Amino acid sequence: MNQEANAYQAENMNNQAPVMLVTGSARRIGAAIVKAAHRQGYRVIIHCHRSEQDANDLADHLNDIRANSAKVIVADLTIVNDGMALDSFVGSIIEAFGQLDVLVHNASRFYPSPLGSINHAQWDELLLTNAKAPLLLSQALLPYLKQQQGCIISLLDIHAHDRPFNNYTVYNMAKAAHRMMVQSLALEMAPEVRVNGVAPGVNILPETDSDQALEPTLQHSIVDSIPLQRIGKPEDIAHSVLYLIQASYVTGQIIDVDGGRGLTLAGGKY
Repeated sequence: MNQEANAYQAENMNNQAPVMLVTGSARRIGAAIVKAAHRQGYRVIIHCHRSEQDANDLADHLNDIRANSAKVIVADLTIVNDGMALDSFVGSIIEAFGQLDVLVHNASRFYPSPLGSINHAQWDELLLTNAKAPLLLSQALLPYLKQQQGCIISLLDIHAHDRPFNNYTVYNMAKAAHRMMVQSLALEMAPEVRVNGVAPGVNILPETDSDQALEPTLQHSIVDSIPLQRIGKPEDIAHSVLYLIQASYVTGQIIDVDGGRGLTLAGGKY
């Protein structure tokens, strides 16, 4: 087979590859999921809001590996509050590659909301990114996922069920709602579309220059609380996401990927 025929065959295979959208995937865990899926032959849609340069850099890297295999969509998820804007967003997603096989809800806001300081802005933002947007995006994209007999994977939190973070009440409530969404949609979307979740523990630390940065002594205490005695990696989450995509007889399930921390954790700040 000559070089031109090889190139044609490779392009044809790429055009038949499944398509995955990961929200909030320019960096960190979202980017790890995108890269892992791309290595498995997926065409990927990288969604971002503020990290457009990181998203474009990631897409360029993946397209260098395999041409026309990664695209970027920039959007604030408040679009779910506007029917026309949501329709336009869905149109952009389908226009990217003509189909959608996997939807991964990764975008999330995370910050404390101590009792006495909780306000409407915190409620609106945390509930929107962690519960409302995943639900309304799932609903809007359902017809396309049905066409492909696809699936939805949600990134949750081990603290969304019986082990709340102290001082993070609004976040805890939002993630708990998202967890119930996974289980509810698994029933309602069956048998055409499977819906599952992955609940990280400490799989990535806050960035050192962020307002959530942790002191070294606190980092050590966190590691001590984890039976596997190490911080997880974004790749651990990506591996579990890919497993759930391939697990054709699994729906409505949530996998804890926390190094065993949930076995010893009663709740608390970290």
